[in-house]
Amino acid sequence: MQQKIRRYDLDWLRVLVFGLLIFYHVGMFFVPWGWHIKNNNIIEWMRWPMLFLNQWRLPILFVISGMGTYYALSHRTLWQFNIERCKRLLIPLLFGMLCIVPPQVYFERLASGHFSKSYYDYFTTEAFIGVYPEGNISWHHLWFLVYLFLFSLVLSPVFGYLKRKNSTVVDWIKKKIEKPYGLYLFIIPLYFTEALVEPFFPVTHALIDDWFTVLNYIILFFYGFVLIATGPIFWKSLASIKNKALGIGIIAFGVQLIIWIIGKDSIYIHFTEAFIKVTNLWSWILVIFGYAATYLNKKSKLLAYCNRAVYPFYILHQTVTIAIGYYIMNLDWGFVPKFMVLSLGTFIISWLIYDLIILRITILHPLFGLKKP
Repeated sequence: MQQKIRRYDLDWLRVLVFGLLIFYHVGMFFVPWGWHIKNNNIIEWMRWPMLFLNQWRLPILFVISGMGTYYALSHRTLWQFNIERCKRLLIPLLFGMLCIVPPQVYFERLASGHFSKSYYDYFTTEAFIGVYPEGNISWHHLWFLVYLFLFSLVLSPVFGYLKRKNSTVVDWIKKKIEKPYGLYLFIIPLYFTEALVEPFFPVTHALIDDWFTVLNYIILFFYGFVLIATGPIFWKSLASIKNKALGIGIIAFGVQLIIWIIGKDSIYIHFTEAFIKVTNLWSWILVIFGYAATYLNKKSKLLAYCNRAVYPFYILHQTVTIAIGYYIMNLDWGFVPKFMVLSLGTFIISWLIYDLIILRITILHPLFGLKKP
């Protein structure tokens, strides 16, 4: 009964990838493209590691979420699963939009000069007037919960069907991924989405008219479920492909860099870049899963603590980063001191709030998506 065997490597990946969000959002403070607040000195070279992370950071989160959905449905009916999704996703989302996100928008308004009074004045007058960015109501970094909830709700009947013992879809996938490079067949739907949808629907994370994001991530979410459904065959195929995928990923990202540098002025380059991009992101996902399966599939007390803490950390961290960033953005410090203060400050303050407040006040647990221990 492989579905009852806990994959500690997936737990570790969930912790590490969400933990990477702290460093990623700290990096957003310094890069040339837009974010909620910006440092007084933009660090141009930061764009390259950030662009590398951008290729696979969110895609792998949705794949991991799809894998987790498989395990969640192993001991729940569809009704129980969807009720649990409401509790774990919608309640933290609504709480976050009411209490966690407003300080982010407040500091953004202060930085831009659109508001100058206290947070109390902001919260009691303008915080819930209009929809962001023109107004102030927003889910900001919590957009992930919205999309994950909708994907779970829409696909739960499909997943229920696929979990039946005689699913021909899963059997077909098993046969395909057993072949050399069979796991790379998964880039085909991603390619068509990237090539044909992305140019017309820029990423907004606003759900409405965000069709590329919706299609791209629901495909990846589905992938996570069906790959786990294949059982040991997936892990065996992953073990045989991970070293090759590493080489493909390095080459693909190198080509991607060249395209970014020279620009893409023709439709031919666009379709080529779309193929390179999805090959790159899928390769790194296979690499990360492959090496995690080899080295991280181990139980530990640290993992148990981190796995429970990661959801509250995710909810809290960006508000802490923006608050600290606002007070240091115009200081004449170098990149390293500011990066260290933002990174360590975000981690330490989020941890203190989690460990000293959230964990100790039971009524707060459902607001931060915590299950009973």
